[in-house]
Amino acid sequence: MIIKSSLPPAFSLQPPPLRSGVVRIASIDVEWTKNYRIKNGQRPFCYSVAWLDLPPDGTPDLADVPFEWTSVYVEEPGEMDALIRHASATVASAADTATIITGHQFCADLAVLEANAPTDAIPGLQAARAQWKERRDADPGASHYVDTRYDAGHLLTGASRRLVDVCTELGLDVTQPELRNASMPAWHRRWIEDRQEEGRERVSVLNLRHSVSTAYVAARTAGLARWPDAGLNVNRTIADGAKGAWAWLDTPTFTALLEDTCPSATAALSPSKAPRQPARRRSSTR
Repeated sequence: MIIKSSLPPAFSLQPPPLRSGVVRIASIDVEWTKNYRIKNGQRPFCYSVAWLDLPPDGTPDLADVPFEWTSVYVEEPGEMDALIRHASATVASAADTATIITGHQFCADLAVLEANAPTDAIPGLQAARAQWKERRDADPGASHYVDTRYDAGHLLTGASRRLVDVCTELGLDVTQPELRNASMPAWHRRWIEDRQEEGRERVSVLNLRHSVSTAYVAARTAGLARWPDAGLNVNRTIADGAKGAWAWLDTPTFTALLEDTCPSATAALSPSKAPRQPARRRSSTR
């Protein structure tokens, strides 16, 4: 497997040391191939975790708060079992060390992991799914889940609960240049079938952006942090926090997102994200 992390290599698959008195948020996001024509046709191939430690009092500006992270990607499809074992261990570590475990529609991530899991990884994933289902009755002072798709509604006025739309409404710039010209599954296939590193790197950065932005939304949901009214450029925080991890971060396409002006206002969207013209309503005579 290909493992990238802000932590030392010997500790990359472990949570960072937990300082006394902090409130830890662990945000996890999983990517998988999708085949709805067959039962359990979804196959996980990449995941990341972002660790965000916040003070128990006050609401710090997240632009000033560092985060730790780890990204795991399969070298080839036969490594899926190993990736799931690592993901299950990461979920368990999050439950042991974090006050808030979060994901965006994380129930789907957990379900896909469990459906493909080797026997020894299933109990931990089942425990996580049970804890996710009970999250609204959990003690907020103990380890508990916050799902940013379902639990951030008090902050939002828009109808969409897609992560990119939630972030945009809240002032997080999460422009996704990785999805221009090709979809995420297409970039993944270019890695698996053609060994194109750019495909793997694009998906890895996209996945880490999901984890980091979800951590930020969860912190805002819980009233633990804030960002300026002018907004927060998540791509800039990733460029700083993951510097040197992937060549994709140094390409002109990505570095163009780091300018002071908000790139989401001018950057072209991928075809799947672009606004569609409303369908013409049929007249009663046709």
